[in-house]
Amino acid sequence: MAAANMKAVKLRIKSVQSTMQITKAMKLVAGSKLRKAKARAEYSKPYLNTLVNTLTDIAEQNTDFVSPYTREGENEKWLYIVIAGDRGLAGGYNSNLFRFMESETKDRDYTVLPLGKKAVEYFRHKNVPILTEDFAEVGKISVSDCFEIADLICGEYKKGTFGHVFLCFTDFVSMLSQVPVATSILPLSDLKKEKTKEPEGKARTLILYEPDSETVFNTIVPEYLAGLLYTSVNVSVASELAARSNAMQAATDNAQEMIDSLSLYYNRARQASITQEITEIVGGAEGTQ
Repeated sequence: MAAANMKAVKLRIKSVQSTMQITKAMKLVAGSKLRKAKARAEYSKPYLNTLVNTLTDIAEQNTDFVSPYTREGENEKWLYIVIAGDRGLAGGYNSNLFRFMESETKDRDYTVLPLGKKAVEYFRHKNVPILTEDFAEVGKISVSDCFEIADLICGEYKKGTFGHVFLCFTDFVSMLSQVPVATSILPLSDLKKEKTKEPEGKARTLILYEPDSETVFNTIVPEYLAGLLYTSVNVSVASELAARSNAMQAATDNAQEMIDSLSLYYNRARQASITQEITEIVGGAEGTQ
């Protein structure tokens, strides 16, 4: 029985060692991809900031400015663009996001546009109305896909299908902290700020837009939303990779602790088996004398 038990422990140790090699490899892969995802997010921010500044300038410099994207929607239905992961093994990345969504959408009539396989599976299971599943794999979403999504959102908003559009994703705070957030992207009422009085004698910059400021503004909005989506996708991917890296590091540490514990048990059992054999041999030798 003891020999059989020791053999089982030895096989268990080998199995845990194999698993630990996998978790180590997954941590390294996640770390490598994380650097690229963070770089893509940083590279897209200047473009997004330029569009935001342009939209703000147009809204502030035109007192009679009117746009369908700045008017409050009459429809009380909400659209949530939810960016989740494509795979598991990322700790609480997906579950934290969905838990946050449940609190965010409580008592609201809403539809979702899921980005990520886990988001599609979750909202299918919850029987939540889905606008489209054409962008189910977040890892393959490109800049052109973001423009397509932005055009779809703008078209539905102008038709009055939704009165509010929110973007829900996981913000990358640090390697150890990824926080679910929800931000309003339509209407753009916050861009239409009250103009501050310029000091007397200070020159003002006058910008002429062709054909007019409203047309330029309405043309830029889909570009702005596409840039916002692309940046958010990259930030979400970085958050997922950071969560997966942390989860795989924790799994590796736990596997090492399990190996140490099993090795200690195996060595004690082996020592006890050897001691018993020696005792039996000595006892047999004394019995023959």
